[in-house]
Amino acid sequence: MAVELKERINLKEINCEKELTLAVIGGKWKLIILWHLGLEGTKRFGELKKMIPSITQKMLTNQLRELEDDRLVRRQVYAEVPPRVEYSLTEYGESLMPILQLMYRWGKDYGEEVVWK
Repeated sequence: MAVELKERINLKEINCEKELTLAVIGGKWKLIILWHLGLEGTKRFGELKKMIPSITQKMLTNQLRELEDDRLVRRQVYAEVPPRVEYSLTEYGESLMPILQLMYRWGKDYGEEVVWK
C-alpha cells in the first residue's frame, strides 16, 4: 500500500508535511468523494456516482482506488450475488473532516465576499 503511494507521489519533491497532505488529497475529485463519505456515511459506487454526476466512472474508480491505497477510504466487499461493494472513511479519512469543514466554510465566505459579490 505505501509502495503505491510512493510510486504516485515523488517524495523528492515534497518539502514539508503540508505538501504531502496536498499530494494525498489533491486533485479535483478526492476532496469531493471524502466530503460525501464523511457527511453521508457509507456509500456504494453507484450512489457516489449519482452524488458527483460530472465525474466519469473510470475517474471515480481510479480516485477510490487511490484513496483506498492511501488508507483514507475503506472498500468492503460482501460475498453476495450480485456482489455488493461499499465505501466508507477510515480513521485517517475521518480525521480530515474537520479540515474539509473549515475549507468549506472558508470557500463559502470567500465566495460570498469576493467572488459572487
